Amino acid sequence: MIVIFLYQPVKVEGTSMLPELKDQERIFVNKFVYRFGKISRRDIVVFWYPRDPTKSFIKRIIGLPGDTIEIRKGVVYVNGEPLDEPYILPMYMDLKSMDPRTVEYGYYFVMGDDRKFSSDSRVWGLVPEKYIYGKAVFRYWPVSQIGSLD
Repeated sequence: MIVIFLYQPVKVEGTSMLPELKDQERIFVNKFVYRFGKISRRDIVVFWYPRDPTKSFIKRIIGLPGDTIEIRKGVVYVNGEPLDEPYILPMYMDLKSMDPRTVEYGYYFVMGDDRKFSSDSRVWGLVPEKYIYGKAVFRYWPVSQIGSLD
């Protein structure tokens, strides 16, 4: 019952969320948190891939509904202000730029932490809110990395 309604174990596949999440790590996703709380910037979320809803992706929320997102030489700007992203290490930065995009209501702009190799909203667009089914909250494998993702 807990797995069905509250938490779902998920295996991370791929490296787009390095260094926070590594390939083959196991995490728990809270499936209940967004029924009462808001999706927040910097949350790590699991969602159905908009181009093929049979697949799920994991990325970080960057843009909220109504935000304007722009990237200048790798620096993300939200509503004209640079976004503080201490989780992005220099070796994972992508120095590309992106023209301003406004996030439609009911949608989110997501990005992977490994900006050089992440397929995300910069490539395939916004994620509908209804496709976001959980927040990554806890790593349980490997045991040496066990702990909260907040």
